[in-house]
Amino acid sequence: MMRVTLLYFARLREQFGTGSESAALPSEVKTLNDLLAWLRARGGNWASELAEGRAFRLAVNQDMVGPEAVLNDGDEVAIFPPVTGG
Repeated sequence: MMRVTLLYFARLREQFGTGSESAALPSEVKTLNDLLAWLRARGGNWASELAEGRAFRLAVNQDMVGPEAVLNDGDEVAIFPPVTGG
């Protein structure tokens, strides 16, 4: 079983009610796309905030990556909305 640390920032932290969690992932979760599908399956805010087409960025171990990135045990995954300037 793979364990990862999930970090949520800005509006996602507010919508999910947490800034981080440790998650034990099912064996079928191998990539960030798989992880996102697994999180969406929680329903509610998870499904709406992480829906395909919504704007958010992904980082693994503090490196920006795409949704096809492969996950490894112990990875830190950050999910956050794009930063807007003012």
